[in-house]
Amino acid sequence: MSGPRPTPRSSRARVRGATIAAFVALAPLLPAAAVAVGTVKVDAALPYVCTLPSGPQQATVRITAAFPERAAVGEEIRPSDVTTTVELPAAAVAGLTTPQAAAVRAETRLTVGVAQDEQRAEAAWSGTAQPVPVPAEGPLVLATTGDVPSLTTGAAGELVLTAGALAVDLAPSAADGTATTPPSLSVACAPAPDAEGRTVLARVPVGAGASTGTPSAPPPPTTAPSSPSPSLPSDPPVPPTAPGVTRGTPGAPETPDAGPDPKPEGRGLGPAEEETPGTPGPRPDAPPCITEEPTPMSLSAYITGYSNVRKLNGANVIPVSCTLIEQGLPEIEFREDGIHLITKSVARLSYQGRAQTPPFRATFLTFGFTPTTATLVLEQKGPMTVDSDVLLVFPDNISETYVRAPLVLRVLDVQVNGTPLDVGPDCRTEKPLTSPEPDPATYPGDHLVLLGKGQLINGTDAEGYVLTGGGPLTGTVTIPPFKDCGAGGEDLDRLLTAAISGPDNYVKQIQGQTCSVGIEVPPPDQCTEDRQPLVVPKPER
Repeated sequence: MSGPRPTPRSSRARVRGATIAAFVALAPLLPAAAVAVGTVKVDAALPYVCTLPSGPQQATVRITAAFPERAAVGEEIRPSDVTTTVELPAAAVAGLTTPQAAAVRAETRLTVGVAQDEQRAEAAWSGTAQPVPVPAEGPLVLATTGDVPSLTTGAAGELVLTAGALAVDLAPSAADGTATTPPSLSVACAPAPDAEGRTVLARVPVGAGASTGTPSAPPPPTTAPSSPSPSLPSDPPVPPTAPGVTRGTPGAPETPDAGPDPKPEGRGLGPAEEETPGTPGPRPDAPPCITEEPTPMSLSAYITGYSNVRKLNGANVIPVSCTLIEQGLPEIEFREDGIHLITKSVARLSYQGRAQTPPFRATFLTFGFTPTTATLVLEQKGPMTVDSDVLLVFPDNISETYVRAPLVLRVLDVQVNGTPLDVGPDCRTEKPLTSPEPDPATYPGDHLVLLGKGQLINGTDAEGYVLTGGGPLTGTVTIPPFKDCGAGGEDLDRLLTAAISGPDNYVKQIQGQTCSVGIEVPPPDQCTEDRQPLVVPKPER
């Protein structure tokens, strides 16, 4: 089977709550899908109970959306025109805002259960709203909108979507637009007991019976949905929310297929190793990592690690480098082995406005006896893709993330046995570093491939790698021949190629916890006050 798809993201164990919020808050940012021919509009007003500082309060949550009335197997199903409106009673308003609050801005995250036959998953429907005035009397009405994850299923059968828990983040502001104290407040809401049997938002028939015949009746457009089928409980159990949203300590043992060389060699390490930060406690020194124009999907992280140079029988530290990530909208797929959460993201190295690592020095024994020191840079020459696939298998979630990056190795200067060797201004590999590519039809061309594997056991911290929490990424790389090396008519291409270029160079990089740059209040254990990654990883062998 293959099937539905949601949206979310996140952090380490100690920021589990904040990170889940960050992960699911990123869903609403892609252009809204047009409503297809043959759509069914849902307008459901449901009773909820919200936990406020003053205690539980009744609230009304109205959910409107449009769904295709039927779908073929493998066809993308994307709810559109999604609006979540929360009406909080007058008694709740005073407890939610300070006296100086003149307006309040809201973000909502509605958990939607997705079920097909015996398979269950959760999607996050996130929405944002412009500030609305705080009423002098009467209820506070907050209407948020945003795009939501698509669903795809590879099997016939009815897809049932059910409304669940709702989180509402409120940011009050004074008349002059400044934040009040406290600057924000989160409210947790859940369907009221009398909502039982009314929380089904839509039923979408999928498969042979979907293109012909009569589809299952969706909820009436202006009333709450009718009771769900007896085989689909109104509040179905689901796998853990958003795998990848928490992480334990990076650097779990490598997977058996990580590479032919289990550890980088221990000799030939340059000064970069000594300068690599990573001391526990306050954030160590690291290069600036600023996202200039963040979106709610923006993440940033530091990465560092070792790379072997097999010909030189040594390894070098790749210095702490800033990576700016735009996380894609996660999707759910029902496949034969279970439910998969697929997220496709793009990333960019960033150093002083350029897509590259900081310069780093490496010292090796060239040809086994001549001490050679070089200043190197890895330059990004095209899009870096980050593709995550999480298999939701209760109670475990198995994650695989492939990072693909076209990186050219530049040589800035060289000293051989203490004597400068002028390599000129353009000395570099003739093409990007290359790795074995498991899917060359989809990802053609020359690029480095790193794989991160992780596992999130229900109720515990993640092990290995997840995108938002970081961890080890491993692979092997071929260093291509060099070109344009030398000055004053001297051709050093063959010398550097003979000394360095070749296959099977093992790479192990450690990514730190990401910073959720684009959300209103970034979690303090993810980000510094100026929205840079707080965690600076150390290289691991």
